[in-house]
Amino acid sequence: MGLKDLMSKPGEMLGDMAQVANLDSVIQWGKSYSLWPYPFATACCGIEYMSTSCSDYDIARFGAERPSFSPRQADMILVLGTITYKMAPVLREIYDQLAEPKYVISVGACASSGGMFHTYGVLQGIDRILPVDVYVPGCPPRPEALLDAVIKLQEKVKSQGLENRRQEVMRKIQEINERNRPLVVR
Repeated sequence: MGLKDLMSKPGEMLGDMAQVANLDSVIQWGKSYSLWPYPFATACCGIEYMSTSCSDYDIARFGAERPSFSPRQADMILVLGTITYKMAPVLREIYDQLAEPKYVISVGACASSGGMFHTYGVLQGIDRILPVDVYVPGCPPRPEALLDAVIKLQEKVKSQGLENRRQEVMRKIQEINERNRPLVVR
């Protein structure tokens, strides 16, 4: 087995002394365990996020223990709760200020689909304005569900390169813009 064969299978052990990996997989592994969340909490899901950050559930085990309340110092936004149409432009502006590559987790029924608030003032899912990566079901979701979403996002970050991520986000934003295009009646 030559070096070329080892490089085609990154992450496999080379005896007991070394592990062979390419630089991209090492960087992706590091990014997956250093997600800095920006909690955008508007309702009861924010309380569940707080309990997830406490010692009983300890989101720090997954590298997301540093909540950042400045969007320029975060790379993941957790949308926790009901989003009204009046709040939607603010949420989109905060998303635009996040550091690249940026990720979105929609937490709870209200953020994912409007929840029980099927009214004219409530946005019926944040996927109408943001490219969502992971949805967390529940009203309110259990802390275990939020931890599961962080694990799923970590797996996505590990398996997706920067260029693939950029193309996915651009495709999702294009779909959002097409869906939100005003209806013209002639």
